[in-house]
Amino acid sequence: MIVVMRKGASKSEIDAVIERIHAIGYQPHHSPGEEKVVIGVVGTGNDRPADPETFRPMLGVESVVRIMAPYKLASRDFKPEDSVFTVGGDTPIGGPGIALMAGPCSVESREQTLEIAGELAQLGVTILRGGAFKPRTSPYSFQGLGEEALKIMAEARDMYSMSIITEVMGSDEVEMVSDYVDILQLGTRNMQNYRLLEAVGRQPKPVLLKRGMSATIEELLLAAEYILSQGNAQVLLCERGIRTYETATRSTFDVNAVPVLKALSHLPVIVDPSHATGRADLIAPISRAAIAAGADGLIIEVHNKPEDAVSDGAQSLRPGPFGELLDGVERIAQAVDRSLIRTPAITP
Repeated sequence: MIVVMRKGASKSEIDAVIERIHAIGYQPHHSPGEEKVVIGVVGTGNDRPADPETFRPMLGVESVVRIMAPYKLASRDFKPEDSVFTVGGDTPIGGPGIALMAGPCSVESREQTLEIAGELAQLGVTILRGGAFKPRTSPYSFQGLGEEALKIMAEARDMYSMSIITEVMGSDEVEMVSDYVDILQLGTRNMQNYRLLEAVGRQPKPVLLKRGMSATIEELLLAAEYILSQGNAQVLLCERGIRTYETATRSTFDVNAVPVLKALSHLPVIVDPSHATGRADLIAPISRAAIAAGADGLIIEVHNKPEDAVSDGAQSLRPGPFGELLDGVERIAQAVDRSLIRTPAITP
């Protein structure tokens, strides 16, 4: 249930509603909009549903609306306008601009990471991705450099004025990873790791939540709800392909998910064409399709020597083809009245 305050409602009127929510055993979620304030009433209360009549007579209340979807805070009912988050102080995610995240699957060395970061900075990319802790299907595969990789990425951020994103795998790592990065990523295998979802929800930085490889859209939104319910409103939904019977590609890119998520939720939607296909030759067309469908950003694996990559080389683009991809995606973005968020070329 949500309580919609009248335009111009005073702070004392808003505070009174929040106090009433606490008094009946629920949790308030305050969401100030451009014109009106919306307050979510979430939780289990005293084992009874909250009564709308508890709030309708209160000063400053315009209406009380029940949210029928099981995901309350992630729903369009709770927040009708698109959420827009600012990363690194100046990069918006959501809204008319399209965010770009790119970099190697794994941070392999300082030299490799800084070289790739430099080439991406020349292309105007604002967010560097790279794996420090790698969840792999085989325990014998490369598992990442850990905290050393985080230090290397932080150096690249300082050198090229880029934000950085990396995956966190366990709740015991959240504090350390959040000390280094600007966006925390939860991979497909951890979409329903509820303790981890709650842990990243208790820290303030944005979280990129990847759809589980066999998860429904509702399950993805409920996973986002775990993060939102802990107080972190900055959740980015990521479509990265789902497991089907098809074997021609690594996964099956669910282009339907992009407009469906945009209709059901106010949260930004990012697409990962690298994992959605597993093939470098398909990343460009899938990126164009994603933007045409309404995606708010792309996260793409880029490596200067894919043939030598310790992980996911087959789905990594070289910087040159990646630059060509950006030119094609820009044309699609302009056709739907949007544009890529790119900075002027930066050199250290």
